[in-house]
Amino acid sequence: MLQVSFIKEHKDLVIARLEKRNIDATNMIDEVIKLDEDRKSIQTELDNTLAESNALSKEIGNLYKSGEAQKANLLKEKTSLLKESSKELSEKLNDTVEALTELLYKIPNIPNEIVPRGNSEEDNEEIYKEGDVPVLHKNALPHWELAKKYDIIDFELGNKITGAGFPVYKGKGAKLQRALITYFLDKNTAAGYTEYQLPLLINEASGIGTGQLPDKEGQMYHVTEDNLYLIPTAEVPGTNIFRDTLLNESDLPIGITGYTPCFRREAGSYGAHVRGLNRLHQFDKVEIIRVEHPSNSYAALDGMVNHVKDILKELKLPYRILRLCGGDTSFASALTYDFEVFSTAQDRWLEISSVSNFETFQANRLKLRFKNTEGKNELAHTLNGSALALPRVLAGILENYQTEHGILIPDVLQPYTGFSIIN
Repeated sequence: MLQVSFIKEHKDLVIARLEKRNIDATNMIDEVIKLDEDRKSIQTELDNTLAESNALSKEIGNLYKSGEAQKANLLKEKTSLLKESSKELSEKLNDTVEALTELLYKIPNIPNEIVPRGNSEEDNEEIYKEGDVPVLHKNALPHWELAKKYDIIDFELGNKITGAGFPVYKGKGAKLQRALITYFLDKNTAAGYTEYQLPLLINEASGIGTGQLPDKEGQMYHVTEDNLYLIPTAEVPGTNIFRDTLLNESDLPIGITGYTPCFRREAGSYGAHVRGLNRLHQFDKVEIIRVEHPSNSYAALDGMVNHVKDILKELKLPYRILRLCGGDTSFASALTYDFEVFSTAQDRWLEISSVSNFETFQANRLKLRFKNTEGKNELAHTLNGSALALPRVLAGILENYQTEHGILIPDVLQPYTGFSIIN
């Protein structure tokens, strides 16, 4: 959530940056400023009314003590009117604050100055590419056919048990999945991230804190009776560890990692680009999360990008990095880099990680602050990234490592799997 003080001080900048998201925010920003001025005016009037009422109450007490009951009774009539007025002002103030908060929740984060303009993924900028695309044998298959051929993932069984988008991993497929999770966690903890095992359900306050609510409510599975939501990513419970927290500057930076299943109910279109593991309602992901001093957050973002690059180098998968345009950047992010692995069998790029800096946007919602060297409370910066999302990494391994005799296992994963080929 943007700070009102920032909006007022940098009105033109906020409007110009939000144009990168293809949003004309002029009316919303003007309304924010108006509501905040109304709030301050009502608050001042309320404070003055309460102060006058308190002063009269003291005067009434003194009059009673001095035996001037008649004068005291006249003043009591005035205090009754002031109390009624203060009640009305309090209700008006609450309504104004609520309207202001609801409006602020609707305004996305402003993109960083280096975020390119654009409407969709077509306008994202490729900034890096590495790895050789393997030359596959003439009978190469997409991963959903390989999964069936080697009986390692059963999409039909998942459909029977739950529905489309809930695959069942079997045998060496399940072990490869577990190997990837452990490998990712080991890489993250070796890089200094503390591992957490996190809840898979969150409350409404947690969803609001990281920006999933109210923006993405329709994309989340909702347990209505308890008003809880299945997590769309470990980012949500992980970042909410620090909700309503005042840190010391010496506590920063903080880095955590965690593995969770993730749940997303948004419907996908039909076609080969969403077949198999390409788009799921339930999938596994290992997340990295950072809480940083504002002066260091972009250096930390670069470090997270390099960390994911190192993992993909070890897996020996061809990949590229995109800087997302304004129209494709998520609601809460100021700057996002997407990693994509090239699927040789599908002849297309598959997104496998997003690494983002949210600056103070989430921290303002979360009330996540630190006490700086001057003793003042300051909003921290939050960042997160996938390290990594498993379905498309697994798809890339199955397709790019396939041979006529089976699917080879990347060298770095063999100590985790205990086998070197699926055949």
